[in-house]
Amino acid sequence: MAGKKGDTDYQQCTRCIIDTTVAGVHFDKNGVCNYCDLQDSLEKTFPLGEEGAEITKKLVAQIKKEGKGKKYDCVVGISGGRDSMYSLYFVKKVLGLRPIAVHFNDGFGNPTAGKNMIKGTKILDVDLRTITSDWRESKDLKLSVLKASIPNIGIETDLGIAGALYSVAYKEGIKNIVIGQSFRTEGIAPLSWNYLDGKYLKSIHKEFGTQPLRPWKPEDPGFNLGLREMISYTLLKGIKTIPLLYYHDYVRKDVDKLLKAELEWEDTGAHYFDDLYQAFITYILRVKFNRDRRLINYSALIRSGQMSREEALERVKEIYLIEDPKIINLCLKRLGLSQEKFEEYLELPPKYFTDYKTNYDLIRKLKIPIKIFSKMNILPGSAYDKYFNCGGPNH
Repeated sequence: MAGKKGDTDYQQCTRCIIDTTVAGVHFDKNGVCNYCDLQDSLEKTFPLGEEGAEITKKLVAQIKKEGKGKKYDCVVGISGGRDSMYSLYFVKKVLGLRPIAVHFNDGFGNPTAGKNMIKGTKILDVDLRTITSDWRESKDLKLSVLKASIPNIGIETDLGIAGALYSVAYKEGIKNIVIGQSFRTEGIAPLSWNYLDGKYLKSIHKEFGTQPLRPWKPEDPGFNLGLREMISYTLLKGIKTIPLLYYHDYVRKDVDKLLKAELEWEDTGAHYFDDLYQAFITYILRVKFNRDRRLINYSALIRSGQMSREEALERVKEIYLIEDPKIINLCLKRLGLSQEKFEEYLELPPKYFTDYKTNYDLIRKLKIPIKIFSKMNILPGSAYDKYFNCGGPNH
């Protein structure tokens, strides 16, 4: 793959650690990458300080108004990891909202994360609703994605999580889903790394799947979440996604201390490790696609002053500890895959979302509406940037 260390065209950002292994990257005359420029732009769009506090105050007032007379006024998705558990704490204890916590169980939850969810919701006195996927569907989709030879490993879980949040909001008559993410700590990955589209997943399953998928129902979407379903939830039902952490000075080290003290939270061992399948995903991305998601995450932390560039460079010299061979073998066992068959999948030529049927061309035509809907929180606040400012269908 072009752009690797040692290649003549290799380059790394002088401000963060994003390099030419990251799709869609380019550099200015000072060697600073376009992903740094994107985060600087997002900082202006989603300010901190007094301005951010004022915006948060208005959003909270809106959520309370739309939830008046109902048992819950917002949905918060949780996994047991740091980000989601802090989001639940922030929403309930700091902002005084009445959330329902929703967890999507796809069969690979980290036991430590599970304990965190039970303890945290009990201490906060928040109802927890777990949506468990149909294992036959889930397993068939995971195997289909491996056969499709794409880097969007885990797309079915991402769509399942989103579907679970929308389904609970729909059933409870809730208008607001609080997104527990922050671009200041997560970054925004290239479009080609995690392109999400229900049509994309369906086209892969149609070619490689063996089990029929349940048809979509608004109260039980399963893994169906394409444009039609999104229009139903957002435009017809008025369900919005609110990125409250975008306006909050979220510092991970401080949050760790707070969660341990307030919610008896335990670290799952690594970022993303609330889901054991992430060990499997991380291994495949490194071995087959020469991708390290830490470049995106650590670069965001560098820009927000939560990690030094030197520390980040040292960390990525080593294989990420999440790649635990025992966990990877556990994933293979649950999927019913032999090591030999897994190696066959790894040897398949890499493919990308452009090799399958998707809604990408239609999405590109909807550039202006998507920009407007992102600003209105009808879509996640970073949706526009994801589709139009994070590279195109680059590999």
